[in-house]
This record gives sequence, structure tokens and C-alpha cells, in this order.
Amino acid sequence: MTSSNVRILPAAVALAFACLGGSALAQSTTQKVENAGEKAWDATKSGTEKAWDATKSGTKKAVKATERGAKATGKAVDNVATDAADGTRKVGDKIGEKIPGTAQNEAVKKGAKP
Repeated sequence: MTSSNVRILPAAVALAFACLGGSALAQSTTQKVENAGEKAWDATKSGTEKAWDATKSGTKKAVKATERGAKATGKAVDNVATDAADGTRKVGDKIGEKIPGTAQNEAVKKGAKP
């Protein structure tokens, strides 16, 4: 071999190894990017599912709370209406006691409540 070939051969071998290393590095980087993308997708999917479940759960709780509130309001309104009706009947009975010919007036005359 000539002296110029002796110098060129190691340089060519070094260049070949560098190219192989560069290719391996590029593949490694691509793999890392793909893994990061997959992890991001999984995290987004998981976060979305958790948000959906929380929304669904919160909605169910809100519906139940609204139902309980409506039931309590209905019961309160019913109690007030019943008390008002009872009061109105009592006032009507008192008025009827003073009007001749009514059942309440006749009951007062006999000494009994209708």
C-alpha cells in the first residue's frame, strides 16, 4: 500500500462508523419522539375519561340535590296550604255560629260543636 492509501483508509473507516452511529442516533431519537407522543395520547385520553366521569358524577349529585330540594319545598307548601285551609274553616265556623239557619248556629244552640 502506498502512504496516501494508508492515510485515507482509516479516515474512510472512521467516516463509515460515524454514519452508522448517526443513523442509530436518528432511529433512537425517532423512537423517543414516538414514545413521547404515545404517552401524551394516553395521558390525554386518561384525563378526558376522568373529566367525563367527574362531570357525570357531579351531574347525578346535582340532580339528586335538586330532587330533594323540590320534595322539601313541596312538603312545606303543602303544610302551609293545609294550615291555611284549617284556619279558613275555623273562621268560617265562627262566622257560621252567628248566622241563623246554619249548621254551626244550630250546633251552638244545642250546646255542641258541629
